[in-house]
Amino acid sequence: MNKLFALIRSRYSAILLDPTRVFYMALSVALLVVFVVFSLANPRFFTTSNLLNVLRQAAPTLISAVAMTIVITLSGIDLSIGSLLAVVAVLSAMTLGAGWNVLLAIVAVLIIGSGMGAVNGFFAAYQKIPAFIVTLATLSVYRGLALLLTHGYSLPIPPNSPFIFIGRGWVLGVPVPVWIALVVVIIGYILFYRTPFGLYVTGIGSNEEAVRRAGVNVKRVKFLAYVLSGTLTAIAGMIVAARVAAGSSYIGVGFELTVIASVIVGGTNLFGGEGRMLGTVIGTLLLALIGNGLIMIHVSAFYQQIVEGAILLLAIWFNKGASLLGNNK
Repeated sequence: MNKLFALIRSRYSAILLDPTRVFYMALSVALLVVFVVFSLANPRFFTTSNLLNVLRQAAPTLISAVAMTIVITLSGIDLSIGSLLAVVAVLSAMTLGAGWNVLLAIVAVLIIGSGMGAVNGFFAAYQKIPAFIVTLATLSVYRGLALLLTHGYSLPIPPNSPFIFIGRGWVLGVPVPVWIALVVVIIGYILFYRTPFGLYVTGIGSNEEAVRRAGVNVKRVKFLAYVLSGTLTAIAGMIVAARVAAGSSYIGVGFELTVIASVIVGGTNLFGGEGRMLGTVIGTLLLALIGNGLIMIHVSAFYQQIVEGAILLLAIWFNKGASLLGNNK
């Protein structure tokens, strides 16, 4: 019996000494608490229809958050994704309204989204301008471009267009955006943990000079990370446009903060060097469930923004504390 207790104690000690496992356990407990609290407050919260609705709404955020995890891990940031989302939505509506073939419109918008991400990557990686400054500038440029294209109006997408299926369709009882997000997460996980690119990203965030001296083209890795951010945000933008059946310059306002909050709450180090793709998934779902729960208990949208901002601030605080603790070891 003593041997059995010793074995159990040793196994649990190993778990508790692993900070990653402890973090995921804490995040899972937080998710469980949110479920319990809001389910007690409103029985409709914990229903299949509501949870599927939450997943559908969270899908665009999760898709962009996969790329943001990579960008932040290499000590970067992309503040332009909300504006990029609006441009993509507007271009989707314009091309489809002009009678373009759906596949051609999707490919064209993906290329444009990647190109907009490449602009960020060019200045941040090759011109060595801080990513915060670069993406803050393109945030304004891209939002202005969306306003210029729409003149402030909303552009409808033909309701009979197959494009609408991307945002409103269902497959096997699950919304199409959820399937798309699942595929993106799987690819992102493999890219981040199972390829040299992911290893380089983590290395650059930890010690860029050491990675450079190892012969890695650091500028190219950074550039590709921002291209990936533009591409995945383009996918998210098309999903949003298809869901609302319109393109508007006001789509995606504050989107970048929601994505960054999801990534930071998920445990990715804001200062680079450590990324948690699974944490990003849980963080995105946690924030989406909190937002949905607040709506279901009739809390004002103004308070929802306050809650999201407070969660982001607390996550950064704990993030910084964990980073300092790790450096002192």
